[in-house]
Amino acid sequence: MTASEQPSVVKVGLIGCGTISPQYLKNLPGYPGVEVAVCSDIDMDRARSRAEEFGVPRSSSVAELLADTDVGLVINLTLPGTHAEVSLEAIAAGKHVYSEKPLAVAREDGDAVISAARKRGVMVGCAPDTFLGGGIQTCRRLIDEGQIGRPIAATAFMLNHGHEHWHPAPAFYYQKGAGPMFDMGPYYLTALIALLGPIRRVSGSHGSAFAERTITSEPLSGQTVEVEVPTHVAGVMDFQNGAIGTIVTSFDVWASQTPRIEIYGTEGALSVPDPNRFGGPVMLQRGRDEWREAPLTHPEGGRGLGVAEMAAALRAGRESRVDAAMANHVLDVMHAVHESSDDGRHVTLRTSCERPAAVPPGQVEGDFSA
Repeated sequence: MTASEQPSVVKVGLIGCGTISPQYLKNLPGYPGVEVAVCSDIDMDRARSRAEEFGVPRSSSVAELLADTDVGLVINLTLPGTHAEVSLEAIAAGKHVYSEKPLAVAREDGDAVISAARKRGVMVGCAPDTFLGGGIQTCRRLIDEGQIGRPIAATAFMLNHGHEHWHPAPAFYYQKGAGPMFDMGPYYLTALIALLGPIRRVSGSHGSAFAERTITSEPLSGQTVEVEVPTHVAGVMDFQNGAIGTIVTSFDVWASQTPRIEIYGTEGALSVPDPNRFGGPVMLQRGRDEWREAPLTHPEGGRGLGVAEMAAALRAGRESRVDAAMANHVLDVMHAVHESSDDGRHVTLRTSCERPAAVPPGQVEGDFSA
């Protein structure tokens, strides 16, 4: 379908009405060119409840949603282990897909989603979309303007003590497909790729400080969780542009004062805000000057920006900034860091991607028409 044939409003069907869905359902009505038409879930009561809560016209089964010719784009908010399966079903039905992170759990499943979309002629995008927010887009603009010179290095730290003290069902975070790198790594790696471009090779080390975790949150307080995955993961990344990055993700650390992300250049440094959020602050340092806060050049935004960006790309007939090739590259990086530790060697990435285009400043929040 050409850009001129695309509808002015892309009708969206949401599959998976769990914890994250309210953020999408709250924000999307405020973004141009997107209309949430139907909610779906394996639990139909939950789908109906979400539809009623947020004024979505109807709820349906997954099969009914996929057969609905009015729905052009599916938002896949299912559990990570079923992301690839649901995305492939939507692609087979001729729908464009925007998936929550990660694109898939296994590399081969990520490849399968990319291949199926290409063959079917549909677009696939993937979270996180936080890099489209005001904080990281301001950082991108400062880098592109040469404010820190040529980027030569980066650091990224996600350090906490896990989820068992607050999450109602934290066992998943310590099972295959999770752990700190697969849970939070996509935010940090996506931000780094948006700022510096794709990664060429990685090396890594990982371990686990605790064989089991005791839940202290309700309703499962007192139960123990067996740890099946590494819970402290450290990686070194060689970017294609020559920059060298360090990333540490951990569920084993009680407290830390490390920065979220810093980018170091030949003429200065940039402190990047939390990549799990959309806003600032952005801190800039040049030469021997003191750090100063840089004003945001873009609106902050919120969850659902990626869906709005995809809808704009569909209408314009261009590649989306949230194209799943980047998410597939992130998936490859995460596996490669673990693989490097297991095998004791550098790992050259199987994949690559384009550095997503910067968002022009001065646009209305959620408007990606330029």
